[in-house]
Amino acid sequence: MERLDKVLSNLGYGTRKEIKQVAKKGLIKVNGEIVKDNGMQVNPEVDRISINGEEIFYRKYIYLMMNKPDGVISATFDNRDETVIDLLEIEHQVFNPFPIGRLDKDTVGLLLLTNDGELNHRLISPKWKVDKIYYAKIDKLVTDSDIKKFESGITLDDGYICKEAKLEIIKASEEGSEVMITIQEGKFHQVKRMFEAVDKKVTYLKRVEFGTLKLDEDLEEGEYRELTDEEVATLKGF
Repeated sequence: MERLDKVLSNLGYGTRKEIKQVAKKGLIKVNGEIVKDNGMQVNPEVDRISINGEEIFYRKYIYLMMNKPDGVISATFDNRDETVIDLLEIEHQVFNPFPIGRLDKDTVGLLLLTNDGELNHRLISPKWKVDKIYYAKIDKLVTDSDIKKFESGITLDDGYICKEAKLEIIKASEEGSEVMITIQEGKFHQVKRMFEAVDKKVTYLKRVEFGTLKLDEDLEEGEYRELTDEEVATLKGF
């Protein structure tokens, strides 16, 4: 059970003080009855609550898929740069979601945001071996030798030995290459550092898959949508 004003405030219907005034005006109903006590205890998952004639849709968690754009950081707050949270509508910001893992500032593509801490842990914990698949453009020729090195475990500049990664060549030439890379870790700048370890540079990086999810092709960079119930259930099925 929760206070009525807390439930409505958490859903973005105003501050508790503002909701108190709305309640005094008789504009809030619980199970069809006008309620003027803003501190009334309610069960938002069972009770039917409406404010000013609009029935609220309560949920504890939200799950969002964003096509992260270039130049935006994967954080909940930053003093200098625009964050992925700044791109959300207020109706989603009120749930205080956070990104699952991070994409570098100049990396684009699939980013999941939620306020479900248990799912976050499940998806980023190495023991669950969740695939993260990226499309990348590389400044030099990528060879079969690189594929074998990635399979064996690339050693990064700080001495960390990466777990086995799958590298697939889409197109390769001396002028540059296009590849797909699958990793199950999320070290700082990992994909870029892995290629630097084989004397190559990533010039473009886009995450296209995360676990069971593929980036929705209908989402332009900077756009997002809520996951379907089926997508959430599949993600939790790891």
